[in-house]
Parts: sequence; C-alpha cells; structure tokens
Amino acid sequence: MSDLPRSQSLRCFITVAQEGTVSRAASLLHLTQPAVSLQLKGLEETTGLQLFNRTPGGFTLTEAGAALLPLAHKAISAAHEFAAAADALRQAQRSRLRVGTILDPEFTRLGSFVRSLTALSQGTEIILRHGMNDDLLAQIGKGDLDVSYYINATQVDALSSKPHCERTIEGGKFQFAPLLRFIYRVIAPAEWSDKVLGKDWPDLAALPWLATPASSAHRRLLDNVFRPLGSLPARVGFTDQEEATIDFVESGVCLSLARDSFLDRITRKRNFVIADRVSLTCELGFVCLASRRHEPAISHAFEAMRAVWNPGGDSAAAPTPSPAPG
Repeated sequence: MSDLPRSQSLRCFITVAQEGTVSRAASLLHLTQPAVSLQLKGLEETTGLQLFNRTPGGFTLTEAGAALLPLAHKAISAAHEFAAAADALRQAQRSRLRVGTILDPEFTRLGSFVRSLTALSQGTEIILRHGMNDDLLAQIGKGDLDVSYYINATQVDALSSKPHCERTIEGGKFQFAPLLRFIYRVIAPAEWSDKVLGKDWPDLAALPWLATPASSAHRRLLDNVFRPLGSLPARVGFTDQEEATIDFVESGVCLSLARDSFLDRITRKRNFVIADRVSLTCELGFVCLASRRHEPAISHAFEAMRAVWNPGGDSAAAPTPSPAPG
C-alpha cells in the first residue's frame, strides 16, 4: 500500500460495516450512494484487499475487513484528537500576547498598559520580554514577539509633523504608533566643561565615549550622528544599564547619552556637565509587523496603549526613568 487511506474513506468503511448497506451509510454521512461506493472502491484498491462481501441482503465484512475495522476506528479517533489538539493550540495562541519591553516600567507606563489590555481583552495571557531596542524589533520580524515598545532613532526634523499618527517604518515592514517624543542629552565629566560647552558634534566626536550594545537605541542614535562625519568616536567603556552611564561619566573617562527626564530627576549632587549645543530628539512608540496590525489581539494591544497614552492629548514627560538604555 503506497498511500495512507483518507479519513473520508475510513468513515465510509466504518459506517457501511455498521449499517450493512450503502444506502443507509450514505444517508448518515450525508453523501450520495455513488460517492460512498466510490470511497469503498478506492479504499479496497489502496489496501489491495476485499473488505466486504456484497450480497443481495447487504454488505458483510470479509476476514480482512473485520481485521482492519478496529484500526479504522483508531485512525478516525486519532484524526479527531489531532484536530482537537490543533484547535486548542490555535486558541491558546489567539489568547496570548507576547510584548517586548524596553527602558523601565514607569517611563513606558507598562503597568497601566497591562491593566488597560487586561480590561479590554479578558482571558488574554500577556507575556512580557524585556530586551534591547533593535533586538526586540528583530524578534517581531521573526514572529517571536507580537508587539513591542520601540525607540525610533530618526532625527526630529525627519519625524512626522503629526506626532501621534501611526506610520510604517523600516521600509514599510513595521507599523509604528508614536507615544512620546523625548530628548537625549550629552553628559561629560565635570572637569571637561571646556571641552563640551559651546561645542558641536564634530568636536564631541574627537572625545572618548561610553559604548552601549549594538542593538540599543543609544548606539543607533550616536552612529547616525557620527557616521556622516566620517568616523565613529573611540569608545573606552561599555554598559547596558542607564544608571551606570552616570557612574562612568563621573569617573572622568568618557561622554555618554542620558535621557533628559532622567537627568532632571537626579537629586544627588551631580559631578558631570551637560553639553549645551547638542541634543537628540527621538520617539518612544509601539510597534508590530505591518501585515499583522489588524489581527484582533494586536488591535486590542494598540487600543489599550492609546487609552494609556492618549495620543493627541498631553504628551508631557513620562514618570521617573531608571536603569537600562533601550
């Protein structure tokens, strides 16, 4: 036997064996008699066995047919179990939302978003995965995440004139909903004030900088500034925690970026200086694959995010930021 029998053929086989006639089997299966007869013929040809004795009184199983009947029942049962398991998995996937997070929960209003989404989509399991900005975008592209917070590192003069309107990014692959525009400042050791005050990006490119992961918003922002100048600055340290950038800078070895709102919240004596001629404005937003934007679970996530951030309303600075440079 080269091919496995189809479920329809097995159902016809089982029903004819139970009912003893093609006509009654056809009625129960909601098929025509010729269709049932054709299924039986095909099954006998596939197995190379005669399954029924055809008599004027009806159909009776042959020895081979009787031996295969229990296995036909098992095959149909297994097919039903397979379909039920597939349905259960599909339902589980529909009711699960995988969310990428960056920065800190207060800054992104993560708790409020989760509460809003829970109220909007009761029964949805929300899975949070914290990571670096571009890593999370890549996971969305591969289907490992459904939605994510994302920092768009495009310069402010290239940003939409309608800051709260959704748009596509990365060549149209991703749908991006802006939530908040915010500013990164350049900070330097206090004793370097004469090296940074009144200076522009070309001057700052000659100084040593703190490195952050290649997939962080920090790295992309700075690379976008320095590459057009001809070369990237020397990097003399590395961290993936925002609070640690302050420690590095205060140690007197390098420059770094820091969120404006983060600097405003530091209450201890600051042993660094903020460059006064340069800054970088970017956007915090919410992103998904553009092709999946209208899926119910993802639409609910965007709706919940709008309810939290009220796009079109006040986009003032978010609450206190803490560790992790996007």
